[in-house]
Amino acid sequence: MNIQFNKTSEVAAELTITIEKADYQERVEKALKDYRKKAAMPGFRPGQVPLSLLKKRFGSEITAEEVQKLLSEKLYGYIREEKIDMLGDPLASEKQQAIDFEAEQMDFIFDIALAPKFDAKLTDKDKVPFYQIQVTDEMVDGQVKAYAQRAGHYDKVDTFQDGDMTKGHIAELDDEGNIKEGGIVKEDAVILPSYFKNDDQKKKFNGVAVNTVITINPAEAYENSAIELSSLLGITKEEAENVRSNFSYQINEITRYMPSDLTQDLFDQVFGEGKVKSEEEFRAAVKAQIEAQFAMDSQMRFMIDVRKYLEERIGDLQWPDALLQRIMRANNPDKDDKYFEDNYAPSIKEIQWHLTKEQLADQTGIKVEQADVLETAKRHTRMQFAQYGMANVPEELVTKYANEMLSKKEQADNLVARCVEEKLGMALKDIVKLDVKEVSLDEFNKLFEK
Repeated sequence: MNIQFNKTSEVAAELTITIEKADYQERVEKALKDYRKKAAMPGFRPGQVPLSLLKKRFGSEITAEEVQKLLSEKLYGYIREEKIDMLGDPLASEKQQAIDFEAEQMDFIFDIALAPKFDAKLTDKDKVPFYQIQVTDEMVDGQVKAYAQRAGHYDKVDTFQDGDMTKGHIAELDDEGNIKEGGIVKEDAVILPSYFKNDDQKKKFNGVAVNTVITINPAEAYENSAIELSSLLGITKEEAENVRSNFSYQINEITRYMPSDLTQDLFDQVFGEGKVKSEEEFRAAVKAQIEAQFAMDSQMRFMIDVRKYLEERIGDLQWPDALLQRIMRANNPDKDDKYFEDNYAPSIKEIQWHLTKEQLADQTGIKVEQADVLETAKRHTRMQFAQYGMANVPEELVTKYANEMLSKKEQADNLVARCVEEKLGMALKDIVKLDVKEVSLDEFNKLFEK
């Protein structure tokens, strides 16, 4: 067996593997003997079919299979041993001739895309922006209010104010304003005037008290939405299409959603029993929570700026475009030309960033273990729960949801990439010179509009 590796450019190479019969003959003989043990043919007992007959019937197939196995072993073994920095997989050369598996010698030719050489290592001479987001009292107030709102309760009240829910008797009126005989009537009709699309109809509820009777026009209130009218009046959507009448509405009940007071029950619900014992401590814990989230956002932005800085420093690289496009087409046989036109350039940027991160990982010595990825998934899970006001979630539930995310390949790949960038970011902050800038949340968000 002979292997030849020839660079055809700085970023492409041709690898030729010559396999002779002596290289695979023993493997073929063994495969035939193994096949004989389970072969069943008319006239022969299982395991007793003559090797000569099996070779005549299946020799070509088995030879081709064993040669392919040997070829794969030697191809990837050579790439590993020689530490060839390859992009994608080897691709059969356009010069490759049809293979005769009965020949004494077979030549397999592969085109290999090579990674361009560049230096992405960072030092304290490299200056990268780092944005620290200011946590304001207004932010803390808003989050405290949100927690109180989520933990609130409903109270019955005597008079209406915006946001309240009403329940009462609704009845259709005739043109003279009297209850229409045979008209639409519904007990316990629930109305949330804040959902009205017509302001004039909404104003009719301002300051009204329980047991008040008002006149409303549901069709105007909901801008003739058959779905809304059907739900309110208890009729079909088809019937609702023709409803345009005024209705009397006797308000029998007014319900208001009341935010929770800042009590120990709320503190325990949000942060766990006994962990926060006063309003002052609660506000401090909320502030720390916001700061932790902003720290992650700052870290994410830092890695975006590291990438941008290195792309500008490295500049344009030489790529084996024709070969990479062939590889891309081979990996996406069902895509049309427009797909490749739209996605080739972005894919090159992602390949460069991947190669850059590999260099940075080597420089910093970071390693990502399964436990690190799980912790990233758990942190992401806690953030999702926190969005719904659930800051104090049992660890076993967090772990369960995190493992569910990791069981899905696409989500797992994203979490691995996020974990790598997080660990890289922490390491690189201690290497580069940080251009620290304190910004408001609005200023920080505007960075992503550029």
